[in-house]
Amino acid sequence: MAGEQRTVEPGTDVLIRKVDSHLAALRGGLHGPELELAERLARCLRELVLCTAQASAADRGQVRVAVHYFVLRRESRGRLLSVRSLAVAERVVDRVARQLGRPDLLAELHRNRPTPDDTKPLSNALQH
Repeated sequence: MAGEQRTVEPGTDVLIRKVDSHLAALRGGLHGPELELAERLARCLRELVLCTAQASAADRGQVRVAVHYFVLRRESRGRLLSVRSLAVAERVVDRVARQLGRPDLLAELHRNRPTPDDTKPLSNALQH
């Protein structure tokens, strides 16, 4: 059987499974625009994971941060858990896509929106 073999870095499948698993869980509770945004984010993240599988450790690390930011988003359950909105996850994913030179993978709907803070390192962005 002649087929194209693809080398996948360790961790690539794990990240994609995390994204897919989280999206499956979100599908049970989200509807309308929120679900559409979650699905766009998941598509962007899957593609970023795949396109950086052979990239530098720094690039893979940025994508890993974006995946974890999306996956660790929590709904409000009292005062104990912090709330990370999908909109904030969207900004993180879009910032990573821009920094990696992949504006085609932006999750945002309004791609012409000004982004004055794109030059800041991702680690600084996550602190705010």
